[in-house]
Amino acid sequence: MFGLAGLALSGCAATPAPVVTVPAGMQYLYGSGEAAALSRQAYAGLADYVRASSRAAPVSVVEGAGPCGAKPRAIVLDVDETALLNLGYEYADGLAVRPYDPARWERWERTGARAVLPVPGAVDALAAVRAQGVTVIFNSNRNAATAEESRAAIEGAGLGPAVHGETLFLKGDAGGGSGKDARRRLISERWCVIAMVGDQLGDFSDRFVGPAPVRRAAAQAAGAGERWGHGWFMLPNPVYGAGLVGTFDDVFPVDRRWADPAARKGAK
Repeated sequence: MFGLAGLALSGCAATPAPVVTVPAGMQYLYGSGEAAALSRQAYAGLADYVRASSRAAPVSVVEGAGPCGAKPRAIVLDVDETALLNLGYEYADGLAVRPYDPARWERWERTGARAVLPVPGAVDALAAVRAQGVTVIFNSNRNAATAEESRAAIEGAGLGPAVHGETLFLKGDAGGGSGKDARRRLISERWCVIAMVGDQLGDFSDRFVGPAPVRRAAAQAAGAGERWGHGWFMLPNPVYGAGLVGTFDDVFPVDRRWADPAARKGAK
């Protein structure tokens, strides 16, 4: 009996543990030097743009905001995957990929403040922006009900201050939905927004809706295309968002497809 038990145990011990592979998008955003370089590049461009803007009359980059007049200058940026990397939350999702659950995300907002890191380049860039006398305002789709916890996450990562209703605006603060235009209008009543930063097109305007080809065309159309790097600064996010939705027909134009000639010969 001992021999059989020993054999069984040795068999269990010999069974290799399953290997969990980091999802490709998460490896790129949270683990690659390339993503860190892109983020630093975007934030360096932001800081340079703000410094250059200080020598000219301020112009708002919020669509429909109107003239700035004597309003003080500000920049507006998203939080998740723009200012903060949600490493703890995405680690758990990477181990067991699952559909988005708002209740689970709210639990993360309430308890995950210590499991984040600042996006590369953000701390230095925001310090440089503030040194120019420009206010930094966060506009996030985190919940207004967890404002205190989000403040703690932002300030704990060295990105603050973030004061709810003043320099931190959240879902539920205006309009109640996930669209950010209402909050941008609210911010623009007091501030001249000279730059915006985000990882989704919706961080710049709510008009970027529709299937992949429509969104791609809109991002390059007049009124938007010339903004990138000139008041609008986009960061990489291959982990989640509308940018990851598209069919083969959406992504690959019919007149730009290729079939390997060697494969066709082999089929004969």
